[in-house]
Amino acid sequence: MTIFSLYIYDRHCACIYYQDWHRAKRPRPAPEGAVLHAVSRAVSVSTANTTTGGLSSAFSSPRNTLASSSGIVLAVGHDGGPTIALSPTQTNQALSSPLSPQAPAPPPPPPMAALPFDEEAKLVYGVLLSLRNMVKKLSGRDEQFTGYRTSTYRFHIFETLSGYKFVMLSDPSADSLRFVLRALYAGPFVEYVVKNPLVRMDSKAYGIDNDHFRLATDRLVRSHPSFAQSQ
Repeated sequence: MTIFSLYIYDRHCACIYYQDWHRAKRPRPAPEGAVLHAVSRAVSVSTANTTTGGLSSAFSSPRNTLASSSGIVLAVGHDGGPTIALSPTQTNQALSSPLSPQAPAPPPPPPMAALPFDEEAKLVYGVLLSLRNMVKKLSGRDEQFTGYRTSTYRFHIFETLSGYKFVMLSDPSADSLRFVLRALYAGPFVEYVVKNPLVRMDSKAYGIDNDHFRLATDRLVRSHPSFAQSQ
């Protein structure tokens, strides 16, 4: 079992926080102005590597959290990079270079999801909103939507009375993680976000990329038995 990623949405349907752990394909940076500021450094345009078109952080897990073979497609695979062909002369020069034994080739950048992060966040929220409305129509207003499971991932949702929505994606074999999301809200979120006067809540312009909240969230998630990566 393992935990893939976490999204937090505010009452205005905007993604205000993102964090991941065992993603095989990192999210693409969102276009400028497409997401709120300070949602996550991993999806910010300012942290993108302009040379490779990627990000500075790496995702080394062999699993993909948003697989195209799942029940609802949230992100699909991305083709590999271009192949560079060397002429025989260039190959001989590279082999004869005195620096080649001492300078190993840099590892290839980790693959990225096909969609930019803003589109991915909208799809995740769209799944949440659609299924929640369907559950209310079929089962009555008193019924609560808590998540669903596919062959490749499990979707967990915890919604607060103030309208904040905590969404977590995990391995399909994981048990319900609503209590983890509830503990995340009652603990780090209240302590480092709600009680923090420097965090601009409901600003419609800024996320909550608070270092203390991010570290506390990371410790809470890593301490759960479901965090251990599947073999």
